[in-house]
Order: sequence, then C-alpha cells, then structure tokens
Amino acid sequence: METTSIEIQHLYKTYSSQNSQVKALRDVSLSIPEHEIFGVIGLSGAGKSTLVRCMNLLERPDSGKVILGGQDLLALNKKQLRLCRQKIGMIFQHFNLLEQLNVLANVCFPLEIRGIPARRRKEKAMDLLQKVGLADKAKAYPSQLSGGQKQRVAIARVLANDPGILLCDEATSALDPETTKTILDLLKTIHNTMGITIVIITHEMAVVRDICTKVAVLDDGAVQECGNVAEVFHAPKSKAARRLLLMGDKEE
Repeated sequence: METTSIEIQHLYKTYSSQNSQVKALRDVSLSIPEHEIFGVIGLSGAGKSTLVRCMNLLERPDSGKVILGGQDLLALNKKQLRLCRQKIGMIFQHFNLLEQLNVLANVCFPLEIRGIPARRRKEKAMDLLQKVGLADKAKAYPSQLSGGQKQRVAIARVLANDPGILLCDEATSALDPETTKTILDLLKTIHNTMGITIVIITHEMAVVRDICTKVAVLDDGAVQECGNVAEVFHAPKSKAARRLLLMGDKEE
C-alpha cells in the first residue's frame, strides 16, 4: 500500500432475504485523501456500517470499486487481500477484545499471528500500551477495565500492525461524553504523530465536529452531501444533514 488514500467508486450493496431486499448502498462514491480525518455520518440504517465494512471487504459490494492506497481491493486474490488488510486497522463499538487474554496478550495477538518473535512482540506491545496510557494495566484482563480503557487496548492492538488506515465504526457510541473526548483526543494524537488516515463512522454530530476535517452525510444508502465539516454544519444543503443538525442541537 504505497499511499493511504481511499477511493470509493459507485458502490452498490443489496441484502436479500426470502421476502425482501434492502438496498444498503446505492451508488456511493467518496474520495478520502491520505492523512485525512474523514467522517461519515448518518442515522441508524443509513448504510454507514455496511460502507465501512466494504472498505476492507469484510462485506463484498455487489458492484463498484474500493481503491485503498492505489490498489483495487476487489481485484486482489486472497493472499494479496490478507496482506493489504494488515495495513487497514478497524476499531469497533464493542471493543472485540479476547476476554481470556490479559491486556498485554491482547495487543500481542496480531503480532503473534504474523510470526513476530515473542520478545519483539512484547516490547512493541508495551510501547503501544505506553502510547495509549495503559502500561500499568498490562497484566489486567478486559473484565477489569472500564469501557474507555477497553477501547484504548483495542486501539493499541490495531496499531500493532502499523496500519496506514484506521476505520472507526461507532468507536465511541458505547462511551460516556467525557470518555468519548479522551478517546477522540487519543485518535487526534495518533493522527498527528503517525500520519494515519482515519475514517470515523458515527451518528453523533459532536464527534464529527470535534475530530473530522471533512464529512459525508449518508442517508438511505446514498451520499446526500459531502464537504468541509464547518461548511456542511453551518449551511447544510440536504434534508438529511439538516435533520442530523437539528437532532444534534437538541442533544446539546
């Protein structure tokens, strides 16, 4: 992956069941420059999670292109895709930590899968725990941590593979506002020090305002508008953006 830009071109994704079809994505195109902190915002059911899962092919789109770092993921074979995915980190709402492993072992886990020697992976994991402010929790287990601490461990684990792109799917939705701010501050620090391209998937206006430079508004599986955060929020052009803005004002 030479660069960390993201190009989404004419993406379609439909889910079919016995009785119905749901068009989760309808002709979605986005251009995310490298080193950007880019937000994708929309209400529940807008297609946000489907979009982010298509970005690393956890979900395969029906048609369109997903170009990360100049590579069309849909054109890669399984081995090539697996190698490419190592450079795409993903942070989830519910942390996805391995409960039977302590914090240090959780962060070591992706390095172990890659065959990194035990001493090197432990050194790297401790360095990452230091970066996220949890070196003192190395021997603790996930059940002993707060939600914010769990998310910090999840971030450290993702950083173990030295990703160029970080996808955050509702990464702060399970956290209170104060903890959310600390996680967003951590992501800003990671962005500033490591130059990682970050995509924030959220339904929270405050999150986009706090961390993102550009935002796409998703509704009914389609991009309704896209632009600089300040411009979109100050003078929204779409009904979807105006609805989100109204809801955000009420929450505040």
